Amino acid sequence: MIVVDSKGNEFLNIINVDEENADNQYEPINHCLAVVKIENDYLMGWNKWRQDWEIFGGCREDNETLKECIIRECQEELGLSDVEYEYLGVMYFKMAPGYFNPEWHYEYGGLYGVTLPKEYLEIIEKYRTDKEEVEKLAFYSDIKGKEKIAPIDEMLLEYWK
Repeated sequence: MIVVDSKGNEFLNIINVDEENADNQYEPINHCLAVVKIENDYLMGWNKWRQDWEIFGGCREDNETLKECIIRECQEELGLSDVEYEYLGVMYFKMAPGYFNPEWHYEYGGLYGVTLPKEYLEIIEKYRTDKEEVEKLAFYSDIKGKEKIAPIDEMLLEYWK
């Protein structure tokens, strides 16, 4: 185990597996997350429902590839299009009972990283559409030690330097 959050969810490992073969080797890969850097700082989003600062992403839709999922999620949450995401591997979790599954279970997620110039902040504020779930944005350096950051998401920042 690498880190556990207050709900008991455990981030167990990041698996180095080829992006195209990940679905054939690990099931279910039900979500994708992206670590977003703006120059030398990480961008975080305040999740209204979980009441945590988090990185970006969400659940896969039917027949969606990992790459299609992260592109769609970052389009909704950040208004990003035409950016290149770098695949970092498959995350492996032991998840506590919750909204999507009432039992303890194991699941996988795709992890991506992207670094953008500071000019993208204007694009993000103008074009992001999911302002209901992701209420506000902040840089990690501005909130670290001052506000509640999801511990697993904070650990995932380390995978995109």
